[in-house]
Amino acid sequence: MPEKSINIVIGGAAGQGLVTIGQLLSKAITRAGHHLLVTQRYMSRVRGGHNTYAIRMGEEDLLGGTESIDILAALNAETLEKHLNDLGKGGLVVAGADLDTAGLNALRIPYEELSSKKLFHNTAMLGVLGRAVNLDLAILEELLRQTFGKKGDEVVEANLDVLRKAYAWVSDQDHEFFCDIKSGGSKGRMMLNGNEAIGLGALAAGCNFVSFYPMTPSTGVAMTLIAKGAPLGLQYEQVEDEIAAMNMALGASYAGARALVTTSGGGFALMEEAVSLAGVSETPIVCVVVQRPGPATGLPTRTEQADLNLVLNSGHGEFPRAIFAPATPEDCFYLTHRAFDLAETYQTPIFILSEQYLADSYRAVEPFDLDGLPEVAGPLLEWKEGEYKRYRITDDGISPRLIPGFSEALVRADSHTHEENSAISEKKTTRVAMNSKRLRKESGLFEEVIGPDYYGQDNPDALLVCWGPNLGACLEALDRYEGDKSLAVLHFKQVFPLREEQFMDFLEGAGRVIAVEGNATAQFAQLIARETGFMVPDRILRFDGRAMTWEYVLKGLTDIL
Repeated sequence: MPEKSINIVIGGAAGQGLVTIGQLLSKAITRAGHHLLVTQRYMSRVRGGHNTYAIRMGEEDLLGGTESIDILAALNAETLEKHLNDLGKGGLVVAGADLDTAGLNALRIPYEELSSKKLFHNTAMLGVLGRAVNLDLAILEELLRQTFGKKGDEVVEANLDVLRKAYAWVSDQDHEFFCDIKSGGSKGRMMLNGNEAIGLGALAAGCNFVSFYPMTPSTGVAMTLIAKGAPLGLQYEQVEDEIAAMNMALGASYAGARALVTTSGGGFALMEEAVSLAGVSETPIVCVVVQRPGPATGLPTRTEQADLNLVLNSGHGEFPRAIFAPATPEDCFYLTHRAFDLAETYQTPIFILSEQYLADSYRAVEPFDLDGLPEVAGPLLEWKEGEYKRYRITDDGISPRLIPGFSEALVRADSHTHEENSAISEKKTTRVAMNSKRLRKESGLFEEVIGPDYYGQDNPDALLVCWGPNLGACLEALDRYEGDKSLAVLHFKQVFPLREEQFMDFLEGAGRVIAVEGNATAQFAQLIARETGFMVPDRILRFDGRAMTWEYVLKGLTDIL
């Protein structure tokens, strides 16, 4: 893990513009070739409430967030009250001259000297922070031109004037703290968060329909699809509720669309009957569930990993499914693409299980390899083999899926138990045959399971087992651990189905196995026990609504080992 990294936390109330400052600074850091990890914490309020925008900047790839602060940019007094205890040794406070920073290592910004209008105070803060981390002024200037260009030359020049004054003011200060983070990456990378990467992965897979009801923190997936997909012909609908969203998407899929729905736990609870409809009608659908803490409304703008059981057991009855849990924006892109292929191939619901931390965390990402993506499976448009039977019984359980309107064949779907030709039936032999046919698709899904990744020594004293975006915290804890035990990390990006032969040797070869999860009941450890019989005895669990960090993992290790 790189020691050459700093953590910048911008704090203030909702509506003060901290996200604007943070995004501009993050884009400049990315364009300068630095590595980047953004963590956002925001309250469920339109205005008021304390929010933070944390930017971790480094010379090498950054695995996860951190709790120690190197630069604290305070837009209000509450930020100082809440975060001074997290300021590291030698840390710098950046705040307006009107805030009390007595006794602190601080840059006190003279806002009134830099601009007579409060409107430009955020631009001044951007200039101060940009200079404090040694960003090229030209990069910041270009970002302001792009950001305010549509508002006219006068607005652009006014912002540039304040930016330059603030940048120069910092250069004139006799101050101890100025970081020197060298550029460690290419300058052609994209700044993407998890939601955006899921949206792009869906488009790369040919997604051309999304229906949704807005629900934090999942809405960004739909917004990305609309913004980037509409020019490509994508159809979208913001509906009255999640029940309508899932049913509308199933209708679109029946008609030949590659459809996606996106929601969070509370919204997904409303979708469950339609999830079951997808299972029995064998209709492909990709469902993105971006987790937040429950039950009910819970903490709507925080993060958690407590909906695994909900997705795993969703929909009444028995039918096949697969569940992916990406760790990074790259995972979000490629696993979403894969999810569409599996949904189309096996004609069943496939799930992307993300969470708020990943959804809202930006990283500097290399351009995706579009040419290397495999072709996504698709339905039939022609039928020339006699009577068409939508639910024909086959050895692998996959029936021919024909899209209505492209041939003379009659294409029917049904939510009841049905015969091969879709006719409703209550025969016990039909019931057994059709249920067995659908479940045979599990064998194909099983063969396509992506196994976990293993990091560290063989047969370690302690093995950290994690899933989803907890990977970064575990890897950095592995790197920073200074105890006398050997450690390793086993990370799952697909959490269902599980194939024992892909990971049991790792579990059985470790001295102690420790589940690292963002929930209170170790849901994934329970799933491993259910599927394999292997009990994971030790746990490091976090369910306070905050993301897992390497500090939190190391503290848990100290308590266990």
